[in-house]
Amino acid sequence: MPKEILILKHIEIEGPGSIEEFFSNTAWNLQVIDLNTEELGSKDFADVVAIISLGGPMNVYDDEYPFLKDEDEFLKKALKEEIPILGICLGAQLLAKACGAKVKKAKQKEIGWSKVNLTDKGKQDSLFTGLPSQLNVFQWHEDIFEIPKGALHLAESQTCPNQAFRFGANAYGLQFHVEVTPEMIESWIDKYTKKETVEFDAKDMLIESYKRKEAFRRQADIVYFNFARIIAVSQKIGLG
Repeated sequence: MPKEILILKHIEIEGPGSIEEFFSNTAWNLQVIDLNTEELGSKDFADVVAIISLGGPMNVYDDEYPFLKDEDEFLKKALKEEIPILGICLGAQLLAKACGAKVKKAKQKEIGWSKVNLTDKGKQDSLFTGLPSQLNVFQWHEDIFEIPKGALHLAESQTCPNQAFRFGANAYGLQFHVEVTPEMIESWIDKYTKKETVEFDAKDMLIESYKRKEAFRRQADIVYFNFARIIAVSQKIGLG
């Protein structure tokens, strides 16, 4: 049976985006699990080569979403099995929590395009090979994670010092988004802006998203390629 990459989705409009397109062209199957309708309880790791946990508007401790507790246990088991993990935004916060770190409200929200800087450890890390030390990224979050004990701090920004970490050999948390497309951002604006207390220009954000589309996708593909290599190393297979 072909090996699979498990993608954990928390809300319909925050899907895998460009992740799906990239990994659909690899030898691994993709299985997207909508945690609103599917359970993780019986899922084992026999055929799973990696886990990608996506974003969402909920808080990691939100009792309204019982699947978050299930995912916490699932990620803890995956960490013990040393399954490669990529957590994005909420997914990174869930991973940090599973690693024993605190997740809390940020002093201020980050919404829109911004820059993050790789730390010295980040510049040396396999996930960011081939990328500049400063990355243009998309943000939409109000919570932040602490760097788990024993993890490497990989990226930072002035607004949010903890932007990325690596726990163990191959578990990564990214506070920022790499997977978004302009179409996804437009749907988030439609869905989320009515709830926001932070003022920002949605029209300018969307225009900027289309301007950055090609460059942002090239940057994302480098991250995906590097993560694919990390998966291959964990599977002790070659990647052309």
